[in-house]
Amino acid sequence: MSTYFVTGATGFIGRRLVAELLRRPDCERVFALVRPQSADKLDRHDKLTAVLGDLGSPIDADRVDHVVHLAAVYDFTASADEHHTVNVEGTRRVVEYAGRTGSGLLHHVSSIAVAGDHRGTVTEDDFDLGRHLPSPYHATKHAAEKIVREQGDVPWRVYRPGAVVGDSRTGEIDKVDGPYYFFPALAALARLPRLLPLVAPHFGAVNLVPVDYVVAALLELIHADVPTGSTFHLTARRSLRLDAVYNALADATGAPKVRLTVPLPLPAAPTSAIVTGVLTELGIPPQVVPHLAMRAEFDSTATRAVTGLEPPDFTTYAHTVWRYWADHLDPLRAARKHGLAGRTVLITGASSGIGAATALAVARRKAVPLLVARRADELESVAERIRAEGGTAHTYPCDLTDAEAVGALLKQVLAEHDGVDVLVNNAGRSIRRSVHLSVDRLHDYERTMALNYFAPLRLVLGLLPHMRERRSGHIVNISSMGVQLNTPRFSAYLASKSALDAFSRVAASETVADGVTFTSVRMPLVRTPMIGPTKVYDAFPAATPERAAQWVVHALERRPEEVNRPFGVLAELARRTAPKQVRSLLHLAYRAMPEQGTPRTSPLAAVAAGVTRLVLRATR
Repeated sequence: MSTYFVTGATGFIGRRLVAELLRRPDCERVFALVRPQSADKLDRHDKLTAVLGDLGSPIDADRVDHVVHLAAVYDFTASADEHHTVNVEGTRRVVEYAGRTGSGLLHHVSSIAVAGDHRGTVTEDDFDLGRHLPSPYHATKHAAEKIVREQGDVPWRVYRPGAVVGDSRTGEIDKVDGPYYFFPALAALARLPRLLPLVAPHFGAVNLVPVDYVVAALLELIHADVPTGSTFHLTARRSLRLDAVYNALADATGAPKVRLTVPLPLPAAPTSAIVTGVLTELGIPPQVVPHLAMRAEFDSTATRAVTGLEPPDFTTYAHTVWRYWADHLDPLRAARKHGLAGRTVLITGASSGIGAATALAVARRKAVPLLVARRADELESVAERIRAEGGTAHTYPCDLTDAEAVGALLKQVLAEHDGVDVLVNNAGRSIRRSVHLSVDRLHDYERTMALNYFAPLRLVLGLLPHMRERRSGHIVNISSMGVQLNTPRFSAYLASKSALDAFSRVAASETVADGVTFTSVRMPLVRTPMIGPTKVYDAFPAATPERAAQWVVHALERRPEEVNRPFGVLAELARRTAPKQVRSLLHLAYRAMPEQGTPRTSPLAAVAAGVTRLVLRATR
């Protein structure tokens, strides 16, 4: 029976290696060094014991048969001090622990980076080739391996993986690193015509190896009967030129291929602010650029002879690697969804009217509406209608004027769903009252702003960081054609809608590069419960909630800045070209339609009186 002590057990390679060790019938126990804050990342197993600590302090553990040292800083963007602390001093502590406890065998996972900028073949017997070590990563991995080689307290073996990429069978990888930094740029190139021939610089080659091969080889080598002091290259049979790597991925993405290369040296780390800005926006750390390729070839004859394993060629699994990245790691993957199918749409005021009709409409397009309103029973009624049609809906009763309730709503929604793709700010309150009758009713304006402006603002501000992180989001505000017309008696209502429109226009200009867009849908009169108390509207034509929902769906699918009705556009044009005349016409309309609850007068008489007053004022 064998016991193991593993560093880096929660890392990309370590997690998989620990799982394979635990599957071995001769495994007695695996001890995993893990930081206290990362202990929850360790899989549960009755033969797995967490040793809390890190490589920054002495290791307190007992003797084991195999010490497997995987932990290291692999990040070219990390500082030299960070690399030295973990890669050099951390290795020194592992060696000290193994020697102090008399552990059986030290397995040190190094890197082909120890070859530095060597040109030519590097065998598994080579180490100090006297070449330049161009980065803190190269230098500290070389220094760490040297510590292992020069100590005499514990038998050792060294393993040098190439550039490790995702599983060749599934593509799975848990972070963006190395060649993956360039995948977003490749995704952009895939939009070009496939037959377009590309010319690219020939910077060199890279040795790519999938994580499943590295783990399988380690598992064999750790238990192999080979001499102490052996070194093994966990590499592909041959390195691939960078243009060949690109072309293998281009096959998977449909991007145009490189047809001609021009030999050029790899550039040093960019110093131009423009180049640095472009690389950073593409998600490529500028520090990575000088280390894209190597000039060395790595012989792995001994590794293949001992393990009997053959590393797969990258061209045979490039499509799998790409597909996993596109589905799970692409920062723009949320934006790549087409139509509404599969999207999560949060709709406020969803218990009736436009909100309920919109929820039904998006559910019929295979979206998942999240229904928000105050009344739980009415929300559930809408949700049941959606489910009866075969759709999916979730209800969230909430008073949107309560800041704490909105905060709890957002926390719950983001915990229960992968994300919110679209926010439809539909909930609203309308008050029809003349300004001169509102001089002692400031609370009317405050109540209207609370629901029509501050409530959607809270939702937008709460969801914006989440949408920016996903590089995708759409916010639809249900506004009113009245903001184009300045309809009398709606000063409170239209002021709140205009405020939200203005906020959205400003925010849209700031977030467009983040993939977050805004649309204002300026509704005409719609026959909803909100206009029910205003009996004068009974005599006016009004759109149905279902027709209004069609305009909202158009906004969701097309993402225009505004969705307007023709009359609203004409009214706004008239107001801008003939403001005085339009104002006079609006005043006559104001006189013709009296205040709710006041004695009715003849509309003709009211208009005549209004015209008379306007004429008298114009002649003075």
